Amino acid sequence: MTQIFRNFTSNPKNDILSGITVSLAMIPEVVAFAFVAQIDPLMALSGAFIVGLIAAIFGGRPGLISGAAGAVAVIFVSMISEGHTKGMLFDQPIENMGFFYLMACVILMGVIQVFAGVFKLGRFVRLIPYPVMLGFVNGLAIVIFWAQVKMFSHKTLQISSEGVKEYVSTFMSGTELYTMIGLVLLTMGIIWALPRITKKIPAALTAILITTLVVVGFNLDVSTVGSYIIEGGGTGLKGELPTPNMELWQYLPLNLDTLKFILPYAFLAASVGLIESLMTMNLVDELTESRGDGNRECIAQGAGNIMSGLFGGTGGCGMIGQTVININAGGRGRLSGVMMAVTLLTFILFTDKLIEQVPIAALVGVMFMMVIETFAWSSFRIIKKIPLSDAVVLITVSAVTVIFDLAIAVFVGVIISALAFAWENAKRIRARKRMRADGTKVYEIWGPLFFGSITAFNEKFDVKNDPEKIEIDFVESRVSDHSALEAIFNLVNKYEAEGKSIKLKHLSKDCKTLLYKASPKFKEVIVEDIDDPRYHLAANPEDFPNPLSEYKL
Repeated sequence: MTQIFRNFTSNPKNDILSGITVSLAMIPEVVAFAFVAQIDPLMALSGAFIVGLIAAIFGGRPGLISGAAGAVAVIFVSMISEGHTKGMLFDQPIENMGFFYLMACVILMGVIQVFAGVFKLGRFVRLIPYPVMLGFVNGLAIVIFWAQVKMFSHKTLQISSEGVKEYVSTFMSGTELYTMIGLVLLTMGIIWALPRITKKIPAALTAILITTLVVVGFNLDVSTVGSYIIEGGGTGLKGELPTPNMELWQYLPLNLDTLKFILPYAFLAASVGLIESLMTMNLVDELTESRGDGNRECIAQGAGNIMSGLFGGTGGCGMIGQTVININAGGRGRLSGVMMAVTLLTFILFTDKLIEQVPIAALVGVMFMMVIETFAWSSFRIIKKIPLSDAVVLITVSAVTVIFDLAIAVFVGVIISALAFAWENAKRIRARKRMRADGTKVYEIWGPLFFGSITAFNEKFDVKNDPEKIEIDFVESRVSDHSALEAIFNLVNKYEAEGKSIKLKHLSKDCKTLLYKASPKFKEVIVEDIDDPRYHLAANPEDFPNPLSEYKL
């Protein structure tokens, strides 16, 4: 039992206190995302509890906080709206049918994520370059900052004559604005100053408590968690223990049309959720100097979303903001994530009235400090020192994250990085030419031969003016893909069409195998028996036995 507990935490005090802090910061953000998706805040909070609990227990990254994230919520907006219009079952209208499609979509999203983990797709997060990580962190910090700026406004629900719901924001002014700014600065000041006095007390949680006491003690008229929920059309934070939603199977038509409708949204949500979770996992790896298991995290996130859909919650994923708060507060073990989920459920069930009194300003102050700590300020210092392509990737990913979406930003960053890498390597192909005493012209190829360097490779040869005997030596080159094989095949055909003899040396084993499959004539072109110590440079080391293995001691 002791060993099991140690697997969950090495520092129970820090994990428990950081989990409570994160749960407080989680509430307004999850509620805000619920407003974006136009669903009941309690539905989003239930999803945050379920996904957060399962991911914390079974995930591949202790300390990572999961919940109902905005990147996923945005995807469901149009699906829910369109789903309401499809609310017919056996020619009978079904009210709020979009919510049933949402739950089915979340379940399918989870299934896709589980398969991604089973087929070990989590490993591809390693292909994400560091400039993309920096751009991701900076862009997300800006997004979170702007989301907190929006908290300096009131949201009112308006219903048009056509019955369309719309939230209208009005920015604060006068005394209300100055009071809000003062409370935010008070919270930020406590978080900044307290660790310099003592680190035994969690700064963020202490700041929230002190700011709340100031608001309650002086009876200040400011926006609180409770008023924020009511402004958005909610009825309060009070809820019930999540239970399986049997109405889902009663009203949802289980047919091919339903699958066609929810599959695109489920796939996109699963992709966005995994990218954000795995990127957050990488960030935690950097902060804690440890390594998580991406495939295990995929499976845990998927299982969490499946359970959330079955229990009437929304989809979720790893949340970078809350994760950074958790890490900075000392949360390192699985207990911090479990504590966050349990505390969140406790707030919903028993302490809703107390939590509703927490001023939004206190939570905004916590998030502002998190933004300051998350933003990679070093990127300004290194922007002129790194390669131009990396600088372009960093800035582009940051901009796309802010303007569009995290998933799109990561894809764009990886594509730009891959193209830049291919272009740089394409320019490295070289050919050193020399003549032997017997009149044979030798081309010694240097650099990687792949789709990007094919054109430069072909330009090295003068098929018509070359002598009768040609030898191409690949000892300093590596044939990387099918395009390279095709280029070699075409080059051999051109020389043979001119009636000239061509030999290929130092090709790797896998390359020779593919060329032999392409045409039997390569058995006459490729030189197999070569006594050259450099030969192993162009081949796979595992293809050759240890030369000392023949000798017995």
